[in-house]
Amino acid sequence: MTEARPPRTTVFGVLPWPERQAITEALRTETVGGLVLLAAAVVALVWANSPWSAAYESVRDFHFGIPALGLDLSVGHWTADGLLAVFFLVAGIELKRELVVGELRTPATAALPVIAALCGMAVPAALYTLVAASGGGSLHGWAVPMATDIAFALAVLAVISTHLPSALRAFLLTLAVVDDLGAILIIAVFFTSGLNFWALGGAFAGLVLFYVLQRLRVRGWWWYVPLGVATWALMYNSGVHATVAGVAMGLILRTTRDKGEAASPGARVSHLVHPVSAGVAVPLFALFAAGVTVSGGALGRVFTDPEPLGVVTGLVVGKILGIFLGTYLAARFTRARLNPDLAWADVFGLATLAGIGFTVALLIGELAFPDPSEAEHIKAAVLVGSLIAAALAAVLLRRRNRLYKRLYEEEERDDDADGIPDIYQTGSRSGAR
Repeated sequence: MTEARPPRTTVFGVLPWPERQAITEALRTETVGGLVLLAAAVVALVWANSPWSAAYESVRDFHFGIPALGLDLSVGHWTADGLLAVFFLVAGIELKRELVVGELRTPATAALPVIAALCGMAVPAALYTLVAASGGGSLHGWAVPMATDIAFALAVLAVISTHLPSALRAFLLTLAVVDDLGAILIIAVFFTSGLNFWALGGAFAGLVLFYVLQRLRVRGWWWYVPLGVATWALMYNSGVHATVAGVAMGLILRTTRDKGEAASPGARVSHLVHPVSAGVAVPLFALFAAGVTVSGGALGRVFTDPEPLGVVTGLVVGKILGIFLGTYLAARFTRARLNPDLAWADVFGLATLAGIGFTVALLIGELAFPDPSEAEHIKAAVLVGSLIAAALAAVLLRRRNRLYKRLYEEEERDDDADGIPDIYQTGSRSGAR
């Protein structure tokens, strides 16, 4: 008598209803924010290449702050070190939610997106290193092409008007969440220098106090906002990139509800802060980070200099190979299986879309290449690589849009008008879990 084998987990099947509600809200905010981000990037490029480019540089390099506290920063640095901390706060909350109640809470459902994301980070870094080393270039930018920009990717989906099923969008979101975690670990480990241990100890004490307040169920923004700002300032002065404070506080926030709570602290903070992150913080960072000079010579260097070429290769080729192969290997050697309504062409299209690595790639590019002249070429490579990935993804995903539209309509059908799609009440052959 043979031993019964455990059932295989359907990949890209129908999401559980609570999970789908949470992801739908997050993706709606990211889509709107992505369109604002796209507009900000266009404004930055036009402004930086206009007769008023000197005004752009003057605004970006204008300093203000509190010098006595070590916080006399330029506008560009305030957006990178300050506003992006808000972005990473939201990323930390989303990662915590995924680990506690989302797709990453069990090994069976976490295996595929985690393996795909890890391969989608490792292969671009390896390709950058190979291209840069073969051309005699610097290896400092190996981490630039590793991260996926979920907001920009969703903006592309909105522009080309696709109807990706919710599970495909959720997979893209999970990839981006794991990418963000990888990026913040890389920033913390590889782009930290000249540590101030007193400031670092103060930042750690602030995070411990933040944790204690959460454990004691203390409520009230007047506790957390001043503590969060102080912890961020101490982290900045410690020599560790200040965005680490944001993701740490996001991971500390509780994402499960107590009895009688309408929403967890993490959900409440995310609901309030996510629109600010997506609609204000990230677009302002893009406005002052994406303003690179575009000329024939500059674009030519993207495809001739080893470092920019390594970034483009990593984003366009590395992301596709890494995520597609990671997904295939996970489906081949784990209990995961592909939704029978979808094909590997859909995974390939999604992997291509993940090659859009805008926000975090620009941030890591600035950290890896402190020389502004070198950073300009890396930023141009990020823009070019992201645009190529977006164009390829648009072609691939539009070809499958008829199938996506049918699956999307099946997911959304609510004949009894009770607010819950019928697919959650009648079952589906697409693999509801």
